[in-house]
Amino acid sequence: MSIRAIIIDDESLARDLIKAYLKNHSEIEVIKECSDGFEGLKAIQEEKPDMVFLDIQMPKITGFELLELLDNPPVVIFSTAFDQYAIKAFEMNATDYLLKPYSDKRFSEAVEKAIQKVGNTQEVKKEIEELQESHSENEEGLDRIVVKTGNKIQILPLESISHFEAQDDYVAIHSDKGKFLKLMRMKHLESNLSDQDFVRIHRSHIVSVKQIEKLELYEKDSYLLTLKTGSKLPVSRSGHSKLKEVLKY
Repeated sequence: MSIRAIIIDDESLARDLIKAYLKNHSEIEVIKECSDGFEGLKAIQEEKPDMVFLDIQMPKITGFELLELLDNPPVVIFSTAFDQYAIKAFEMNATDYLLKPYSDKRFSEAVEKAIQKVGNTQEVKKEIEELQESHSENEEGLDRIVVKTGNKIQILPLESISHFEAQDDYVAIHSDKGKFLKLMRMKHLESNLSDQDFVRIHRSHIVSVKQIEKLELYEKDSYLLTLKTGSKLPVSRSGHSKLKEVLKY
């Protein structure tokens, strides 16, 4: 069986080391090398590899952010220099990772484990989703959102976002750069956004505190929030309590 692989790492020495170690694994063919996440995402979408060697800390977008943009991720072998949040997430998950610097023996163990998963799309997708969830629980918080429209990637700073809106399995992100849909959970956002900067006012809406224009009584025990963008959003009872706490009124 021939396994097509892509290496994504911003360090050329790290890419060279993977290629050197792969000489002991003739069943794996490296079809492309990429030095950043943008290039890596494009290569995965175009080449549809069976396996990816993915660095976590990279310029432009991280390995985790790259994975968020893939609907059907291939089998991934992660590599990272010491990152306490990433490692804690891996330890809570079955997905394997390589801690730099790693030996040929450790590399081979990870490769053998990954080979067993090639072709098992559902298992791979489930493992990566669980890994992303455990990583988000352990990281220090979000400071930006990475989105994709077609082949174009945009990095949205939190300051550019007025509100988030639940739409089935997706979240609509309303920003000054436009509206974007991303496959993610409102719970993930609520857990990772600062509760002083963003408030969940309703099961379907999380708003930026800085974007609040006014809050008015709509009906008995029912409120309506107007944002500076002009959007009018319903406020639930628990959302109203959170607003009172944050806005101190």
